[in-house]
Amino acid sequence: MTSTPRDRTDDSLIALRRIMRATELFARDLAHAVGLTPAQLRVLQIVDERGSVTPKSLASQMGVSQATVTALVDKLVSQQLVERVPSELDRRQTNVVATPLASDRLKNAPDALQQRYVRAFSELADWEQAQLVASLERVAEMMNASEVDAAPVLTTGEIRGGRKGRF
Repeated sequence: MTSTPRDRTDDSLIALRRIMRATELFARDLAHAVGLTPAQLRVLQIVDERGSVTPKSLASQMGVSQATVTALVDKLVSQQLVERVPSELDRRQTNVVATPLASDRLKNAPDALQQRYVRAFSELADWEQAQLVASLERVAEMMNASEVDAAPVLTTGEIRGGRKGRF
């Protein structure tokens, strides 16, 4: 008596859609709660944590281009959440610093989706983490997305300039 393997295609597509939907809902909740995108929130968190940061350092930490950071910082400056100030060490350099208004926004922001993921992921055993990363990388390959530029920010929108993936 041989049984045919269960077709899990729909199950996998449903799981992917749930992940995509969760990121969409989080972005909408974040925009409604504090008027920020997930990428803007991450920039604000980094600036708040570090006190003062160069755009180049921000880009490096987030894994995005400096042009993308410039656009994100421009939006945060327009909302009076950060300021660009000349560096005290190198007058050719500009640092990004948070304004007092930024603290209020951060306090009112919902828990970032990627922070929830990081907490849960860090509780997994090493072998589970490795298995999950391998599986996610395989999914990216299956979708011809393994070379798509990405940063560790869960969002469905474009947050990085440069080459777009081919789908």
